[in-house]
Amino acid sequence: MILYIAEKPSVGRAVADVLPKPQQKGDGFIKAANGDVVTWCIGHLLEQAEPEAYNADYKSWRKAHLPIIPIEWKQHVKSQTRQQFNVVKKLIKEADVLVNMGDPDRVGQILVDEVINYAGISQAKRAATKRCLVNDMNPAAISKALKDLRQNTDFIPLATSALARARADWLYGINMTRLCTLLGQEHGYQGVLSIGRVQTPVLGLVVHRDLEIEHFVTKPFYEVWITLQTRSGEQFKAKWQPSAACEPYMDEDGRVLLKKLADTVLAKVRGQTGQVKAVKREQKSQAAPLPYNLSSLQIDASKRFNLNAQKTLDICQQLYERHKLITYPRSDCRYLPAGHYAERQKVSQAIASSSSQLSEAVKKADLNLKSKAWNDSKVGAHHAIIPSERVLDVQRLSLDERHIYELIARQYLMQFYPAFRYSEHQIDTEVAGGLFVAKQKSTVDLGWKALLARSGSTDEETNEFSTALPAVQQGDQVNCVEGQLDEKQTSPPKHFTDASLLAAMTGIARYVTDPEIKKVLRDTDGLGTEATRAGIIELLFKRQFLTKQGKEIHATPIGRQLIQSLPQRMVVPDMTAHWEAQLEAICEKRLRYDQFMQPLQHGLVELISEVSQQHGQFSGLKGLGQNRFSRSKTGRAKFAAKKTSSKAARKTTSTKKAAGSTRSRRSSQ
Repeated sequence: MILYIAEKPSVGRAVADVLPKPQQKGDGFIKAANGDVVTWCIGHLLEQAEPEAYNADYKSWRKAHLPIIPIEWKQHVKSQTRQQFNVVKKLIKEADVLVNMGDPDRVGQILVDEVINYAGISQAKRAATKRCLVNDMNPAAISKALKDLRQNTDFIPLATSALARARADWLYGINMTRLCTLLGQEHGYQGVLSIGRVQTPVLGLVVHRDLEIEHFVTKPFYEVWITLQTRSGEQFKAKWQPSAACEPYMDEDGRVLLKKLADTVLAKVRGQTGQVKAVKREQKSQAAPLPYNLSSLQIDASKRFNLNAQKTLDICQQLYERHKLITYPRSDCRYLPAGHYAERQKVSQAIASSSSQLSEAVKKADLNLKSKAWNDSKVGAHHAIIPSERVLDVQRLSLDERHIYELIARQYLMQFYPAFRYSEHQIDTEVAGGLFVAKQKSTVDLGWKALLARSGSTDEETNEFSTALPAVQQGDQVNCVEGQLDEKQTSPPKHFTDASLLAAMTGIARYVTDPEIKKVLRDTDGLGTEATRAGIIELLFKRQFLTKQGKEIHATPIGRQLIQSLPQRMVVPDMTAHWEAQLEAICEKRLRYDQFMQPLQHGLVELISEVSQQHGQFSGLKGLGQNRFSRSKTGRAKFAAKKTSSKAARKTTSTKKAAGSTRSRRSSQ
């Protein structure tokens, strides 16, 4: 008997649908006509043991206990899913062959592997386990995946990476949350100060942005524009380009800050004759953007429809599991397997049949084109998010579901449209020793951007139609007939929004201070993972470290004070970015588990000492506490420690809250 173990019930049922009929539905499994069985986990069936499982004294929070570092790691069956675990364990022992059908990512790999290992089967049986990677929930795709089974042992590095991350998150989250909570309570803070290797730097990004805006001092800067006239009477405007000699009077962005300098230039060129020094005409093109991964989809959904990251992920899960309209959504990849190109006709036809809004776009698509999206070398365990071959009238979907489906479908169709082509015309003119530049950009062919125009999306390049420049040649004489001085003000950075905070998390190298880490992460950066980023942002709201004002995300007083109480290295992305780079190295067999964990444990001891020595920094949290916040209008869950009559009882409650908050893989980060 072959036992297929899926990550969740919906995937299990989809797998059973392609197995021989008639079938027998049991409690937590489905048996096919040929005797093979499909069962499923319900997310994680096992969880990391709490500190008190290692030592009963750890139930009380005391600084003397820290650091808590297990010698032999323990897991427990989750009480709420114990019944399903027993079903899966029994079937594992009865099966001849096991197939891991967890989602095609680190968490999906370890989630099923840990259940198989916990079931206590022989080494031979474990070594014979197969792996099935399902990216598309449609029957044809699942049947194809079942014919392409791999050895589960091929994914040991992926599972090891997931194990290392889970244990590292536990060590960091448990120890630092306990320490910071105890230090906060010593200074009169009420509640739990949750710390995570991802959530704390994300909070740090917001706090530092808020402070930068508050402390920003606006400055005036100046631009000089002149109107030039050709001998034939045609006129065009050109902007002064300050020379190197002007640098002492400019800011780091090249803006002139001294008005007297700009006035001098303007007075010097008025009424003067100039000479055209260079004329440039270039035809340029821009290829279609790649299909979506989860983060790029969440960013676009936030910009277009004001959907937060978690909402977009939830919608994607519905489109994938319930409606079967898209492929696996928690993907970090924007490329497609070369073999998938053969399915373009079916996918495109499914889009046209499902969405009348996109039927015309499908008709105009050139399916003979092949973008750079199809590239096997860029595809790992999962590929980009694209529509499936299933047809379903999108009018039956909710408005948000329809929006997300059509966003994904439109991005896929762009791969079969020509490049966006435009021309750039530039005239460089010298007047009274100064250089003045006129630029004009015009669209030659919208190409794939025609799809944006049809969707009502605004796009600067698509809609940019500047006044045409005259046909002049190098050496032509022109006259300065008018001059203008524009005074502008420097602007502070903008507060984070859902879209820009997600972009910051995916492009974290911009915020990393260590030049070596920045270099490593420039192409493969990311704070958190595709599957966890939305949850981390949501978690910071639930813990009342972040709040929203319209679309803007701000740090609360608690969030700000927490960040200002911690050492700099805990609140910037460098450390967690370094972790991610090492975890990726484990996946690629360039680093061993112990080479990651041992330095981490030593660093944890040092960090506990450092935070303890600066305990006075937590005095700013006096009088603050989660019980001071009321439930917001947006319905964000109130994360508050229950009031009790004694300090000991308060600590016990705080312990339970913190323990609960570190149980899920999302919370532990």
